[in-house]
Amino acid sequence: MGHRAGSIDLAIPKLREGSYFPAWLLERRRRAESALVSVVATSYLLGVSTRRMEKLVETLGVTRLSRSQVSEMAKDLDSQVEAFRTRPLDAGPYTFVAADALVLKVRESGRTVNVHALLATGVNADGYREILGLHVTSAEDGAGWLAFFRDLVARGLTGVALVTSDAHRGLVEAIGATLPGVSWQRCRTHYAANLMSATPKSAWGWVKALLHSVYNQPDSDAVHAQFDRILDALVDKLPAVAQHLDAARTDILAFTAFPKAAWRQIWSNNPQERLNREIRRRTDVVGIFPDRSALMRLVGAVLAEQHDEWTEQRRYLGLDILAKSRLTKITNENPTAEEVTITAITA
Repeated sequence: MGHRAGSIDLAIPKLREGSYFPAWLLERRRRAESALVSVVATSYLLGVSTRRMEKLVETLGVTRLSRSQVSEMAKDLDSQVEAFRTRPLDAGPYTFVAADALVLKVRESGRTVNVHALLATGVNADGYREILGLHVTSAEDGAGWLAFFRDLVARGLTGVALVTSDAHRGLVEAIGATLPGVSWQRCRTHYAANLMSATPKSAWGWVKALLHSVYNQPDSDAVHAQFDRILDALVDKLPAVAQHLDAARTDILAFTAFPKAAWRQIWSNNPQERLNREIRRRTDVVGIFPDRSALMRLVGAVLAEQHDEWTEQRRYLGLDILAKSRLTKITNENPTAEEVTITAITA
């Protein structure tokens, strides 16, 4: 049997009557693995399994599953995931937050529909990354994002200085409505894709090189100076591209208000994309979820597992960098040096 720690050879007894089912296969193991078994088993029982699922069930050594076994396993996992999703966010301030969405397929009313898993991560007061929240909505619209961020704030999300995301209108408006005064960083990777669509194909190579040169500067002043030089170089040759860049300037250069040591962690959603790939690695095994609760069970378990792993790794950002980042936000809001010093010490 394949396992995270390696391969284990199992000898299955042959019985004269009935079949042998090792009950320990359904005992609690790592949350994501248990959730995967539960989702596949549920699909199998509902008659929506594919050949891929059937092969997976066979590799797990499960030939027969009763509804009571699946129900008991799902009940235990659901309580763990729900407790994780609704826990208080009491490790703040969460100086940096990132938000993104994944599109997944679910079977509803006899048809397959797309649903959106809204995700948020943050850097807590000790410099470690946390999974902040997970919601599943029918559409990635403003109402869904607004409810999502309201829930985060109600659970204790405070001290946010910057939120990094793509330019989805509903998402950006929800950030402004629930976290007033917070800066928004438009993901540089997503923006490059948007700019490419506005650039002639023959010119994209050197326009892309110019854009990347902005991020290779040694400090904030140099970044803005280089951006000005790019606009001057493009305004006559590619006026539409220059206008596109100029309109996005504030959003894609928001990172420059913070210490350079944090730039790579905050100027794009690339760290979030790595998390998304891990989720995809697990959900691709299922393909189409039998219902939303099964989706929440597996994705929530993967996120809880990742959350635990982050707490055991080294700090995502150093405490000195976070202190300087919070001081930057305080300086912008309170221009007097005395107020800045007092707040920074008590933060």
